[in-house]
Amino acid sequence: MRSAAEVNEQIRALWMRAGGSLSAQERAEYELLVVEWAAAIQSDVIKAA
Repeated sequence: MRSAAEVNEQIRALWMRAGGSLSAQERAEYELLVVEWAAAIQSDVIKAA
């Protein structure tokens, strides 16, 4: 599993490539990345506990 920081960088790169307006395909990629990012954040919280 990638870290939340790695996934966040991919999200930022996607928005930069898209110029602030996502196509339908980019929106689908974004949604998958957000789910992955949320899982990574949760994993980090569990590890810290």
